[in-house]
Order: sequence, then C-alpha cells, then structure tokens
Amino acid sequence: MTIIVDDAGSGDLLFGVIIGAYREETSEFKYDLIDVKYYQDCFCEKAYLQEASRVTSQLVKRLKVKPDEEIHICQGFIFDVAVVELQKVYGEERVTRVKVTGEAQRLVEIAYLDEIRNLGYEPLAEREAKRAKSFFHMMRWLKANPAMLRYAKTGWPRLKRYRLFGPFHQKGMYSTMCSDCGSPCEVPFKPDADRPVYCQACWKKRKPRRGHTVPQ
Repeated sequence: MTIIVDDAGSGDLLFGVIIGAYREETSEFKYDLIDVKYYQDCFCEKAYLQEASRVTSQLVKRLKVKPDEEIHICQGFIFDVAVVELQKVYGEERVTRVKVTGEAQRLVEIAYLDEIRNLGYEPLAEREAKRAKSFFHMMRWLKANPAMLRYAKTGWPRLKRYRLFGPFHQKGMYSTMCSDCGSPCEVPFKPDADRPVYCQACWKKRKPRRGHTVPQ
C-alpha cells in the first residue's frame, strides 16, 4: 500500500496551495489547503512550510495510514519540513521523496482548479505548459477585479516590480530628526541613536559622487 502526497498552486499567483493525499491501491483521495494568508504578510518568514507540514500530517492521518505503508512525498521544496516531521513519526525508510505523476497529480490539480474557478477565474487550458502566460493571465484578471487581490499571493518579493502590487510592498517609514539640519524627516529604517540620519536634502549634499569621498 502507498500514500502519495502532492501539491498544486504553489507557483500560481491566485489562491493558496492545495495539498492532496492519494492511496493508489484504493483510489482514496483527501485534500486540504494552505491558506493564501501564508503567502501574504508573513511570506518571508516561510511559515507556509510549517503549515504544509501540519496539513500533510493531518491528511495522512485521515487516510488512516496502514502499518508499514509507504508514504511518497512530492519533491517540491514546500514539503521540506513535512518530510522531516513524517520521517520522525513513520521512519525514514517509509517516507521518501518522489516525482509525482499520474492520478495523484491529476486529482490535486483538479482540486486547485476548482478552487480558483470558485473565485470567478477561468484558468488557461494550457497553463501547465505555459506558466509565464498563466501568470500574466491571472494578473490581468486581478487588475480587472481588484477586490480579488485578497486571494493573491501578494507577499512574493518578485511582485514588487508591478504597480498593481505596490501597496503590498511599501516599507514602513519612521519619523525622526535630521542629524545635520535638525528638520523633521522620515526614513525607511528604524533610527538608531548611534547612527546619524539625514533628510533628503542633506543626504544629497553628503552623498558621494564617483571619485569623491564623503565630507567629514
């Protein structure tokens, strides 16, 4: 007996990530999701890896893993923590990484497509073969439906370059006093008592030009 675990949606702009567990011999299939919130404000903390581990563990339990049954986990990095945790419970010899294909992959993909269709988005038919085209198709849909941005993986650093996601990547500003002129100013870092800060005008005066040194 073998349980196969795969994911869908981790590389897609819309929605969270679907994780599915499939028992090959009986065709039993269960799935759950990593909420999109893990790909928004807290994305850089990689909390989604711990959530993927939790979801995977629960799915395996729901399938009532049999004694000595093997658990095959997709090679995707999203399962890096999950594999380690499962191996602690079931043993390294029973939990292995594999390239998932066939029915397990198909069912997880269908579950993801159903979820994004529930948002009102119709995916491209060839999205698997043309990932870049699918990304921009989703982005154009979000631009036309800005209220749906709450279902987008807005925490991805690569989205900084797109105006649509600008508000989600603005750094917090801190109020302080310029160390040169004493005028109030704002800086994109938390001021340190041991580190001088400058307003924009004073910084321009002090900023070294090529071939010059900063005045002391």
